[in-house]
Amino acid sequence: MIKRFIVIVAILTTALAAAQENISSPYSYYGIGLTKFKGTIENRSMGGISVFSDSIHLNLSNPAGYGRLRRTTYSIAGSHEQSSLTSDMGSDKAKITSLDYLALGIPVGKFGFGFGLIPQTSVGYRILDIQEDVASRLQGRGGLNRVYLSGGYEINKNFSIGIDARYNFGNFQNRRTLVRDQIQLGSRDISRSDLKGLSFNFGADFQTMISDRLKLHASATYSPETSLTSENKREVATIAFTQNGEIPVEVRDLEVPDSEYSLAEQITIGAGLGRPNKWFFGGEYIKTGRNAYLDRSNTFNEAAVYNEAAQYKVGGYYIPQYNSLTSYFKRVVIRGGFRYEETGLSLNNEDINEFGITFGLGLPVGPGFSNINLGFEYGQRGTTDSGLVKEDIFKVSVGFSLTEARKWFERRKFD
Repeated sequence: MIKRFIVIVAILTTALAAAQENISSPYSYYGIGLTKFKGTIENRSMGGISVFSDSIHLNLSNPAGYGRLRRTTYSIAGSHEQSSLTSDMGSDKAKITSLDYLALGIPVGKFGFGFGLIPQTSVGYRILDIQEDVASRLQGRGGLNRVYLSGGYEINKNFSIGIDARYNFGNFQNRRTLVRDQIQLGSRDISRSDLKGLSFNFGADFQTMISDRLKLHASATYSPETSLTSENKREVATIAFTQNGEIPVEVRDLEVPDSEYSLAEQITIGAGLGRPNKWFFGGEYIKTGRNAYLDRSNTFNEAAVYNEAAQYKVGGYYIPQYNSLTSYFKRVVIRGGFRYEETGLSLNNEDINEFGITFGLGLPVGPGFSNINLGFEYGQRGTTDSGLVKEDIFKVSVGFSLTEARKWFERRKFD
């Protein structure tokens, strides 16, 4: 299994390195882009809820879940997204394929540890803005990635706690080309910000049987506000246009002071009810403070307002018969959910919100606990009011949750 995992990692890591953008949305222009990571495919297929944790799946949103892990588990996933963009001026289409996460969890008695790589936010847009005698072309790419080390501890069979230590890194590149009617030369403005810094996430998970068949789940996480260092660069140039593209005529580097970006604090509270190995249904609320976004609007003369953000999620799963020996399809996990997100971004006095309807399948692989997970989501972002853009999004995700049949660090017994 380890060899198979290494092959999968090599393929998807190469794909990630080759792709410079893993989102295509005009709203990724603002701040540090749009949040890409919304949990594992298992969580995402249930509306994104992270309140459910068990002994064989990774919970990348709540580190307390590592305290319940009983098998070494590898998890990796990628997505293909297609979107239709509509405004008063017309419509367009976009598609993108990307790596979602790469993670490993290792149990050691009542402790559990994990580490991995998560693309956290993404910037990817191409915008053409024509007003009277001026044409502007805006382009951007980049994103914020996260390497993390997690630890969880099971205090007793009902309660576990955990902590994530995260190293955040990434860069954002933004280009504007400006052309005026009856003027031979144009202008080009390129800015880049390189971010890095540590952040932390604390989690708690509570589970207890409230009857012979029903189990109560409750969870909470807290990420305190933290600051990332931003190293900034900016280049301005006069350009000429030829058949081969833009040719710089005069280039000048500007001194831009380094700055800080504040990652806002975030609180997550969730609860759910279910019958073990049969079904589960839960809900979750996430509140995010106001972010001190990198203000690229100073460069491109755009206005945006940032407020507190909130997310509302519900979802669950159903298994016809998890231990069926006669029917493979009775062991398939069926997942579904719904999410609504107030992103906190406001443009032209219009709040930019999202919603998504999710569905997924967990397909058992082999005699152990491994799964191939499929996720499907239809969602919308934004609005056509006030000259803005509405996005209709359809996403297909594929992930592998590969679980070792034998426990690591387990003392063998001989008769």
